[in-house]
Amino acid sequence: MATHKDYYEILGVSRSATEEEIKSAYRKLAMKYHPDRNQGDKEAEERFKEIAEAYEVLSHPDKRRLYDQYGPEGLKGGTGGFDFTDFHDPFSIFEEVFGDIFGTRTRSRGGRRRERGQDLQIRLNLSLEEIHTGVRKKIKLNKLARCSTCHGSGLKPGRKPRACPTCKGTGEIRQVTQSIFGRFVNVSPCPQCRGEGHIISDPCPDCRGEGRLRVEETIEINIPAGVNKGNYLTLQGKGHVGPRGGPAGDLIVVIDEKNHPLFTRHGNDVIYDLYLSFPQAALGADVEIPTLELAEGGQEFTEENPQRYKRVKIHIPPGTQPGKVFRIRAKGLPELNGYRRGDLLVQVKLWVPTKLSPREKELLEELSELENVNPPRKGKSFFQKFKEAFNI
Repeated sequence: MATHKDYYEILGVSRSATEEEIKSAYRKLAMKYHPDRNQGDKEAEERFKEIAEAYEVLSHPDKRRLYDQYGPEGLKGGTGGFDFTDFHDPFSIFEEVFGDIFGTRTRSRGGRRRERGQDLQIRLNLSLEEIHTGVRKKIKLNKLARCSTCHGSGLKPGRKPRACPTCKGTGEIRQVTQSIFGRFVNVSPCPQCRGEGHIISDPCPDCRGEGRLRVEETIEINIPAGVNKGNYLTLQGKGHVGPRGGPAGDLIVVIDEKNHPLFTRHGNDVIYDLYLSFPQAALGADVEIPTLELAEGGQEFTEENPQRYKRVKIHIPPGTQPGKVFRIRAKGLPELNGYRRGDLLVQVKLWVPTKLSPREKELLEELSELENVNPPRKGKSFFQKFKEAFNI
């Protein structure tokens, strides 16, 4: 498929086209160039694939945003396998939009149709540290895989399939109708063999003719730095395998984020709440702020092990008010597939003790009598001044 062409031009829509306009354009062109309407026409088949690719990108908000911003290169992850160029089977896309009106399940080389396996979707919970650096994860999958006894055929070893008596091994039923407008041929999958062209009369004892068994499989996935909650990776062919030699569906890994004990994410910026005592805020202080960069030998954060992160020192000026935000440049999260990095935002909050010793209470009471440690009093209102002026 040609990814260098303009997807908007392929579908014949403007760059401001709505989702409905894009879908309408796809429906019209896909019906026109579908291979079952243009049998033997290789050019029409390539055009059909091209149309499906354009629709898959423009109908998906994330893919369309990246394509609009960076062109075809924006769809390529570049690192860790995070790649939006993993396109689906064009017949599967057609079936999602129209249903199986042409019997569009995947064809085998002999013209028979093989049912594609279902996609598998999982959620992957990542910490901010893993998002900060990127990570390689091992994932356990419970999925339908090809039966090792019959190698996916569904047949008992040493046996051969029997040609379907209904479709004579073609996997298709053709119905010809004649009208005043001409001759129409309707092609649909054979209902007896489900488009496969053969009947299994002696099934495999392990998979009972399905050609697949449920197994547990462990795979490794590279997650690039800077992913967001809701992003996903599509791994082609890692989903459930189809019955009796059908191709496998895809594995869709949806990214989620764990709550962090110290930081809150805001886009690519990271927010840290810095609690200061009243003397620190009033007199000023030099304080150390943790970053997402791990210190050498840093372990999982706990209350007993707060020194997990590398720290940067900032100066708090005298008289700093609660709510003040200090920005530490380029200490946030990296941009996905980009070169920029967010900032670390340090938000000042005032620490108010909940328990005081008698001596501490005494000192605070003395302090509260001083004029400069209390908020300034508001001036007299107009009505108060009016009453004083006229002795009312």
